[in-house]
Amino acid sequence: MEENHVNNSALYFEKGQLSYCGQDCRRIPPALQKMYGAKVRCLDLSYNSIETLKGLEQFGRLEELILDNNKLGDGISFPYLSNLRTLSLNNNEIIDLEELVNKISKHFPALSYLSLLSNKACPNQLSDIDKDDSDYQRYRYFVIYMLPNLRFLDSRRVSSAERKEAAIRGEFMRVRRPPIDEFDAPLTPSLQARGPPVRPMPLDLGALGKHRGAYGKCNYKYTGKHSEGNRFILNSDL
Repeated sequence: MEENHVNNSALYFEKGQLSYCGQDCRRIPPALQKMYGAKVRCLDLSYNSIETLKGLEQFGRLEELILDNNKLGDGISFPYLSNLRTLSLNNNEIIDLEELVNKISKHFPALSYLSLLSNKACPNQLSDIDKDDSDYQRYRYFVIYMLPNLRFLDSRRVSSAERKEAAIRGEFMRVRRPPIDEFDAPLTPSLQARGPPVRPMPLDLGALGKHRGAYGKCNYKYTGKHSEGNRFILNSDL
């Protein structure tokens, strides 16, 4: 679809809520920025092909931003939005978790809800069948540590116990990813002498002496027409 063209039949605007979904847009249409930027508090651009957020700075009153099912990657750039409380980035192409949360911390100081399900940056079975509940819990500790104002992460409220654990251990829960070709490159003589490359064993949370329960399987709930993870939250919870 032409980026400067707006399909009016797919456009919904009422009481500060703007929805423009399923239109294969690669960016925010300039027409939406011009017509609605100053009026919008909630912007839903799910099910497009958005690769850049250029123009988002026009939505200065934004409190909720839903970008599920797009093509946003690690090069994503955010404007400073002082009022943004909800950010949903489910099912995009984000890999580098630390880079993302650093950007969020700098640009969205009021953020209290974040959802990253079905991105490789979110290590659970929705994005990687090799991940388990302990991988996901370490991810939660790290994100909560980096974004201490969060009240919801993905489909779960941040508990007081998680917040305490994150304050103690979250800094050490960074997900380290090897360079893409580290394990695919041919072995040099020096590497052959040392043997094949190995990956570190996963961290055993129980061995740290602070774990007080077992983590069960996470149940993820889809309740919205377009967004995946935040429609079930009541306004009183935010």
